[in-house]
Amino acid sequence: MKGSIRRLLCALSVLLLAGCAVTGDRGRQTAAREQTAPSEASTAQTGGKLTIYSALPEEELPVYLHAFTKDTGIETVCTRLSAGEMMLRAEAEREAPQASVLLGGSSDFYRYAAKSGLLEPYQSPELQNVPDAYRDPDGYWTPIYIGVIGFACDQEWFEENGRPYPRVWDDLLDPALAGRIVMASPETSGTSYNVLAALVQKLGQTQAWDYFTALDQNIAYYTRSGLAPVEAVKKGEAAVGIVFSHDGRRAALDGYPVELCYPDDGTALEIGACALTCGGSQEETQNAKAFIDWMLSQRGQECYIEAKSCRLPVNAAARTADGLPAPGALNVIESDWEWAGAVQKELSREFCTRMERARTPVE
Repeated sequence: MKGSIRRLLCALSVLLLAGCAVTGDRGRQTAAREQTAPSEASTAQTGGKLTIYSALPEEELPVYLHAFTKDTGIETVCTRLSAGEMMLRAEAEREAPQASVLLGGSSDFYRYAAKSGLLEPYQSPELQNVPDAYRDPDGYWTPIYIGVIGFACDQEWFEENGRPYPRVWDDLLDPALAGRIVMASPETSGTSYNVLAALVQKLGQTQAWDYFTALDQNIAYYTRSGLAPVEAVKKGEAAVGIVFSHDGRRAALDGYPVELCYPDDGTALEIGACALTCGGSQEETQNAKAFIDWMLSQRGQECYIEAKSCRLPVNAAARTADGLPAPGALNVIESDWEWAGAVQKELSREFCTRMERARTPVE
């Protein structure tokens, strides 16, 4: 997938232009289309239930699940897990899956799960509105959002200590930040695995392990979930959390003194995904497909705005939230996602062997 980042940035630019706030005649035309030709996913009234495992934040999930139930009549039962835990549970339940849909988390995890026989292929009709660069060519997982890695910084700490915000990865090695940085363990978190895989590709194995070993000296603790570093910054327990930008921006929108910075020397980009579990409940199969259709529809994608998630939608017809980064303004690390997915377990285990505290992350 060499060169895929450039294609993704081009696709992101198209999405942001297509997803600007709807106004004037265009807004009236869009509203008319929605009234006269709503998507199948938004009008189905199938009823029944659906069981979901999700790595999306607890603050966001109710928005999506309630809207889906309102539109379809399908009741949902959802268990919130980190991306790594979600995949481990799916693997443990291989012979008798307890969930029909896996929702959220980086596509790196889904690529590995597909190769492990944990996913059922499904191609949603809503993919017609999604750029080819985002799609799984094998059709096992469905893209639902784009995320970018950033540094969530405690404004008050940086002001009180007279320190500049980190602008490159090496800035996180500043001795003044000793014990003041929080990141998740890549073995349990898609967020941190995304960071790990990107920096290994950017720096090479030897230099990357040297970097993470040095960074470990400034890490206060490793967390199980990629959301937890933001919580640490919000509570004043950390000066910097290594997070996806949508999580950091959500904290700022909620009124916390959080400044979001992007590493000028290269940030990591993810495709967030969802998928059907292989061998899931036959009674829930159609409901599971309807849910994936709904999440990928314009209606589902625009719920990101209501949820204040700050995720970039992949559906070109969907509006985006104000204040999101312009793709062309970011220096994105060129990544081979096929490689990252294939070595996910091996690479994250090596990280935890070298950085021993990452073996036992905190909640």
